[in-house]
Amino acid sequence: MGAQLVEIGNFSFRYRGYMLPIAVILLLIPSPDLAIDCGTVGWIGFCFGLYGQAIRIGTIGFDYIIRGGKDHKVYAERLVQGGAYSLVRNPMYVGNFFLLIGLAFASDSWLFVLVGVPLSLFMHRAIIAAEENFLRNKFGAEFDHYAATVPRWVPKLSAWGKAFGGMHFNWTRVLAKEYFTPFDYLAAVCIVIAANLWAKDRADDHPTLFALMIILVALRLVLYYFGNRLRKKEQAAAAASQAQ
Repeated sequence: MGAQLVEIGNFSFRYRGYMLPIAVILLLIPSPDLAIDCGTVGWIGFCFGLYGQAIRIGTIGFDYIIRGGKDHKVYAERLVQGGAYSLVRNPMYVGNFFLLIGLAFASDSWLFVLVGVPLSLFMHRAIIAAEENFLRNKFGAEFDHYAATVPRWVPKLSAWGKAFGGMHFNWTRVLAKEYFTPFDYLAAVCIVIAANLWAKDRADDHPTLFALMIILVALRLVLYYFGNRLRKKEQAAAAASQAQ
């Protein structure tokens, strides 16, 4: 099963960009509601999503890995062990987990919970298997020691005090690496919450939540504009440096 999981993980890594469109399709399929009040589950979903996004931002801001791989394949130039990676081996996926739970609550859909969540968790587990296989083959004993001392899923909170010592948070990197696309899972959470409130005629019952979701989606588009510009500048600078 291990080799098969790695193969599935390599496939999932290559096509992981389709996870969000698949989620959207599931959201469009009629389903029984999770709760009577979509506003309540909307607030719960937003809190989970916000926490997940905060984890991603904290991870990128203190240290960074090549998330997109190379040629759509798992790739790493170095074994990242600083910042959040000293607490847990997969902090970005931990953040994704909370974003997924947030989207599940925001969806107010049993179909999404029973189909979308297990499917996404399995694909992430397979991707991790593929990444760990690559890292073990490339870094050998160094990765084995890292895997033996840092947990895969649950952060080692006892090391929190040492994890970020002497490190500086890089907001520029967060903007360039996290917001160069127009939407992400947190934006999806906000859109789904607002859409549910509007479709179920509950926006007037939850005006604060509805307005907050609209504002955050607009803010996400602003961040995309600046993130995209910054990324293009970085790419141009890198191309100019290689040409010299």
